[in-house]
Parts: sequence; structure tokens; C-alpha cells
Amino acid sequence: MESKKWLKAIIRVIGFSLMTLSIQMASAQEWPAKPIKWIVPFPPGGAMDVIARALADSSSKTLGQTIFVENKPGAGGNIGAELVARAEPDGYTMMITSIGMATNKFLYPKLAYDPVKDFAPVSLIAVVPNVLVTNATQPNVKTVRDVIANAKADPGRLTYASAGNGTSIHLAGEVFTSLAKIDMQHIPYKGSGPAVTDLLGGQVSYMFDSITSAKPHILSGKLRPIGLTTIKRSKSLPGIPTIAESGLPGYDVTPWFAVFVPANTPKPIITRLNAAIITSMNTQVIKDKFESIGAEPIGSSPEELGVYLNKEIDRWGKVIFTKNIKAD
Repeated sequence: MESKKWLKAIIRVIGFSLMTLSIQMASAQEWPAKPIKWIVPFPPGGAMDVIARALADSSSKTLGQTIFVENKPGAGGNIGAELVARAEPDGYTMMITSIGMATNKFLYPKLAYDPVKDFAPVSLIAVVPNVLVTNATQPNVKTVRDVIANAKADPGRLTYASAGNGTSIHLAGEVFTSLAKIDMQHIPYKGSGPAVTDLLGGQVSYMFDSITSAKPHILSGKLRPIGLTTIKRSKSLPGIPTIAESGLPGYDVTPWFAVFVPANTPKPIITRLNAAIITSMNTQVIKDKFESIGAEPIGSSPEELGVYLNKEIDRWGKVIFTKNIKAD
């Protein structure tokens, strides 16, 4: 009798699983039947926003439905991320995000979502390098070795600006000072804009700014580029060496952008969404748009993004704990 009960229980579980799978397959076949919302958890105008809008326009044509972008900024991207985490897992809400997906759980102790459990990965999108820059009027600072030598000659006097505690700009500086074994003072700002303004004005010494916002000032001659934070040089500014190749071997801070959907979104939908995004990134229009803002396209499978996110969580968790970094 007991074995019959177990058998019936197993049959019920298998039946429920098959029914769930059939519902998901039917849902995926019908998807998308209405417009898709793409959440950008930061204000308009930045690299993340530009990337999302370009890909939304292109992917809409592939999928046959409008993908409309909504900016939901605040709390280091957490407001938008929580909104997506709580959305229905039906393929009609998606999010572009960045390194904050790996760092915010350590910066915000009361985070209302789990970056792994509450989301399903779709694809890595792009890398947008940060670049170590200084005011072009500053004498005798042209290489990474110059920066390190000056910092060692006068510990604690030189400064580097960031867009806020825990941002990739800040973390790039923390990794730099640790590897170089130097003492530089971190000056956090509320956003990249005011930080760049003070850098141009000479109030701060350096900044590991996003290539997107630094590029116009580099081209105008107001900022002097010293080195890129990524392992590879940028196609957007190929003449700028990496920090690793120009004086600090092993240095690598790679600011990335990726797409996620709510956890439990049907796999067939994720597969179709991934394919649409990858197709868009292979078009010349998207390649040109990415290059204009200094973005290097990547593209990945959902599984590859999942592995990458876990590695980033492990890496930055150690840095944030060691340096005792707190959110603004």
C-alpha cells in the first residue's frame, strides 16, 4: 500500500511538471503578444540608457513588438532592480544593469532583492571601459608610472574623484591604489558630472571616469588620458594604453552591462529574447552606436552570464569587505 501511495505521488508530480512545461511552451509560442517594458535603473543620457534604447529599437523589429524603455533611477539602481524582481515572470519586463548587480548586495545591507535568486540572466551586452584621466594642464603626469611615482612621493595628498561610493569609478581607484601600494584620497561625488567638473577645474587630481563621459573632454584636449581600466584597448580610442600594459601589470576593472528578467521567466522566452539581442548587436547600426560611446559589444548565452555574475559577486565582495566600502 505504501509503495502505491509513493507511485501515485510521483505520477502527480510528473503530471504537474508536464502541465507546467506545456503552459510555458504555449506561452513562449505566443510571446510576445504585447509591448515589452525595458527598465533602465538610472537616469537618461548615460551609456546604459543609450545602449538600452538602441537595442530596444533594433530588437523590436526582430520580435515584432515594441520594446519601450522606462527609466527608474534611484538608490544606486536598486529601485529599478526591485521593480523588475517583483514583476510577473512572463517576458514582458526586462532590465539592463551593470556592475551594481554584483556589488549592491554588499553595499546595501537591507537590499530588498537577491541578484541571483530573483533574476534570470539573458545576455552580457557590452563592456564600457573606464579611463584614468587628469587635467591636461597638470605637468609631468603622462603615464601610469608617473601617477604612482607622484603618489609615493607625497602620500595622501593626491586625490581621485568618483561618481559615488561603490561605483565602478570608485572601485577602479581602490584596485589601483591596492595594486600600486600607494595612498590616494578618494573624493566621492553625487554623479559623474560634478566630479568631472571639479577635475576640469583642478580641484581633484585624477578620475577613473567612464570612457563615454570622458571621451569628449579627451578629444577637446581638456583631459589627458593615462590608461584604460580594461585588459584590452578600446576601439573607440585605440591610442590609449591599458593601465596593465603601461605600468601596473595585472590591473583589470571591466565595467559591464547585461540584461536580466525576473526569475522563473520561461526558458523558451529567454532564449528568444537572447537571440533577438544578439542579432541586434551584430547589425552595423548597433556597432556604430556602441563605438560612438566607447562600448565594446560582447554578447553571451544566459548560462555564460550566470557564471560571470557569480564570479563578479565573489571578486567585488572581497574588495568591498577588505576596503570597508559603504554606500553613500
